[in-house]
Amino acid sequence: MPVEGGSSSGSASAGRHPKQKRKAHSLSIRRTNSTEERPPGIQRGDMLEGQDSKLPLALRNNLLDLFGQIEREFENLYIENLELRREIDSLNERLTGDGQAVDGGDPTKGALKTKASHSTSQLSQKLKTTYKASTSKIVSSFKATTGSRALCQLLKEYIGHRDGIWDLSVTRTQPVVLGTASADHSALLWSIETGKCLLRYAGHAGSVNSIKFHPTEQMALTASGDQTAHIWRYMVQLPAPQPPPDVSAPCDDDQDSSDREEGEVDGEGPCEVPTVRVATATLKSHQGVVIAADWLVGGRQVVTASWDRAANLYEVETSELVHTLTGHDQELTHCCTHPTQRLVVTSSRDTTFRLWDFRDPSIHSVNVFQGHTDTVTSAVFTVGDNVVSGSDDRTVKVWDLKNMRSPIATIRTDSAVNRISVSANQKIIALPHDNRQVRLFDMSGVRLARLPRSNRMGHRRMVCCTAWNEENQSCNLFTCGFDRQAIGWNINIPALLQEK
Repeated sequence: MPVEGGSSSGSASAGRHPKQKRKAHSLSIRRTNSTEERPPGIQRGDMLEGQDSKLPLALRNNLLDLFGQIEREFENLYIENLELRREIDSLNERLTGDGQAVDGGDPTKGALKTKASHSTSQLSQKLKTTYKASTSKIVSSFKATTGSRALCQLLKEYIGHRDGIWDLSVTRTQPVVLGTASADHSALLWSIETGKCLLRYAGHAGSVNSIKFHPTEQMALTASGDQTAHIWRYMVQLPAPQPPPDVSAPCDDDQDSSDREEGEVDGEGPCEVPTVRVATATLKSHQGVVIAADWLVGGRQVVTASWDRAANLYEVETSELVHTLTGHDQELTHCCTHPTQRLVVTSSRDTTFRLWDFRDPSIHSVNVFQGHTDTVTSAVFTVGDNVVSGSDDRTVKVWDLKNMRSPIATIRTDSAVNRISVSANQKIIALPHDNRQVRLFDMSGVRLARLPRSNRMGHRRMVCCTAWNEENQSCNLFTCGFDRQAIGWNINIPALLQEK
């Protein structure tokens, strides 16, 4: 923050009552510009007011020299601050054109914490050290990304929902399609290549909060605000692929699609596609909103998480409730299953997430992870023995299942984190933020990239969820948000960058 030398307030006795008999002996400085020369004939002692001061002239001259040095030091720091700010702005503008930017590039956010008791020399040295460290960090970060830069390109926009999109997922069977769950009470299936809506599920009476696909069959699992979870079958036929549009071309309409009213949606949207209204199975044991659901390995059981503070385990074939998982002190926010083992992790507003072990049919153990200071919005498994958790406390933590006392890596961000995802092959964490940004990190907490965003590209409101699709070489990452759209991205992270 710029530091300026302020002018003195004048004589301390000027504002006192005229009846005051005792005369104050005060020393005040008449501020002059340190860059200006003193008028000829005026001595240093003459520049001090309060001629009745008992201080010797030599001491007063010494004080004047000291104050002049202080003023010049602060002027130098002020000029250095302005130069640093111009340099950061210039570098940010250069990176913005390449789809990158510097996090925390605003130097005003790095407040200079000093104490009044520190001497002037200590304050000056601290300011210099802070600015040198900041400059060195910024320059080194640019050097690291010059030779091997992550490439993030927007390929497709999936527009058709009439309200915000909470969740999205990619099928694990052929044909590979994208599924989205929306607050408009529907779930849609999309062609990844063409962006065309293929099918609409309208069996829920409330917001559809999550969608997950069966590992081997064409079945979907959706959770809803109507206090139920539905299992339903789908059959889709992919349309012929079309060439992708030029997303960099200028748009004639400056109005954001997120600001349009429902009546302004172009065309009929999902109303013209086939609609499924009846579920194969309805799971009804919760007493509150079902916020998430997922398939256990093998696809014979599912787990649901609810605002009634419980998670339920069901048999798919009979819709029978097998277990009720209790222990959280507040509403659940998410649940996730391990891709190869009978493990479940549940997240909650009580700042914890819990690991439930069903590998032994006779013993169901639970472990509590404590490390966040606010709502845990999601916790997901990796292919190995790790769990990655995201929170409203603006942090993401990587945990080792064999050592649950403390995280092995912590990522600190500038905004709350929503439903995260981890790529199975490259182990890259995709973080969706409340502030419309999406950032990519490795498992060590090193930032790899930030998805490009502007007034004409990217999300315009809160980003709710991310999902990887590594089987597709083009669209390998999907994001969705409350701007009522899902976006397909092509992410190319060089191996050299991942090793750093």
